[in-house]
Parts: sequence; structure tokens; C-alpha cells
Amino acid sequence: MAPLGADREGYWGPTTSTLDWCEENYAVSFYVAEFWNTLSNLIMILPPICGAIQTVRDGLEKRYTASYLAITVVGLGSWCFHMTLQYEMQLLDELPMIYSCCIFVYCMFESFKAKNTVNYHLIFILMLFSLIVTTVYLKVKEPVFHQVMYGLLVFTLVLRSIYIVTWVYPWLRGLGYTSLGIFLMGFFLWNVDNIFCESLRSFRTKVPPFVGVFTQLHAWWHILTGLGSYLHILFSLYTRTLYLRYRPKVKFLFGIWPVILVEPPKKHL
Repeated sequence: MAPLGADREGYWGPTTSTLDWCEENYAVSFYVAEFWNTLSNLIMILPPICGAIQTVRDGLEKRYTASYLAITVVGLGSWCFHMTLQYEMQLLDELPMIYSCCIFVYCMFESFKAKNTVNYHLIFILMLFSLIVTTVYLKVKEPVFHQVMYGLLVFTLVLRSIYIVTWVYPWLRGLGYTSLGIFLMGFFLWNVDNIFCESLRSFRTKVPPFVGVFTQLHAWWHILTGLGSYLHILFSLYTRTLYLRYRPKVKFLFGIWPVILVEPPKKHL
């Protein structure tokens, strides 16, 4: 039997991914390599599906449905990656992160255009960027390259968001900065998990399991970035519908979960 706090062998066999996170492998289930890192992806799978359904019901532009579904794809890929720690599943997690951010970038830079217009030049640039990143990453298999490219896209989104809340819709600062703050908190915990992994593992051997669960910081990264990405789509959608003279409102389901409800513009008689 493996000592407490050590990695164990499990159903999916030896790890083939280029990354293995701080959670102890197969500590909770023989069938799930990183149980909490897997389970935490639910926040990126279920709420965005509901968001996508709502955008279809409201008759909103398809790119926002694609944004929600892109988060779901990332969540499913991340689920498979952390459940198996296999290289192929790692790609299902990491590459959709690039593709989803490209969709977000397109939505943000097309916020102030006529309804249902298509910017083929921007689509070409983003598709070319995605193709180059994919090709290089498959060749070099260097996680830092992927992280830098993902960071570049996120930085682009941050700059665009700051422009919107500073010069266009200042009253959206609360939503925009909340999305950014939650995402940055997740990024902070991701770094703590990587840097202080040995200390975290040691701490978990000395406390009850239910306490140790709260120190699974990569799982918190999933929760916070999943929520941050979801709020970013709300911000992007709110910006777009305001420009189109719709009447968007953010409401909270059960007093907890934010959703955007959009009423069509009033018709003038």
C-alpha cells in the first residue's frame, strides 16, 4: 500500500502527460487519477450549457452560443485529462483553451458592429494563430509555450475589457473587474499550487481528509477560472446587447448564480 500523501497506481496506467499536478494520483478513486481536479471541472461544463441554451432562446448571435459551448469543451477536455493523466487527453484540455479564447477575442472586438455582420479578416487571423499554436505545440510539446500563448490571448481580452469599461460603458466596471479579479485569483492559486506543492502535500498528510480537500489549489483554479470565464461572457454579451439597444439584465438564480436576461428593444410606434 502506498504511503499517505504519495501517488498510487490506477486504472489508466502510467502517466504519459507532460504535466502532473500537485494532487496525489489515485488517492480517492482507482479509476480517477486526480479526483478533485476532475470533479471541479463541472463548473465549466454544466452552467455554460445552460447559458448556450438561453442565448438560443433569446435569438442572440451564434458566436455567443459558441463562447458558452467552448467553455464546456474545455471543461470536458480537462475532465478527461485529470481523470487519466494521458497525453492525448492533455491536448483535449489545452488546445481548446486556445480556441475558446480566440472566440472570446472575436466577440469582444466585434461588439460595436451591426448585427449579424461577419469579420472574415479577424476570423482568418485567429484561425491562423490557432493553427500555428497547435502545430508548434504538437511539435515541441513544451507546456510553457502553451501557457505563454494562452496568456497572450487573455492579456488581449483584459486590454479590450479595460477599454470598454473606461471609455464606452463605465457602468459595466463592476461586472468586468469582477470577472478579471476572480480569474486572477485562480491564476494566483495555480502558481501557489505549483510552487509550494511539497508543502501542500505534507500538510495534507497531517490533517483530516475533508480539510485537505480545500488545499487542492488546482481544483480551485478550475472553479475560479471557470466562473471568471463565464462572467467574461456575461460581460461581453452585456456589452453587445447594449450596443444593439436591447435591454439586458443580470439576475441571480437561487440568489447565487448570475445569468443574463435579454429583452428585445422597444418598438417605437
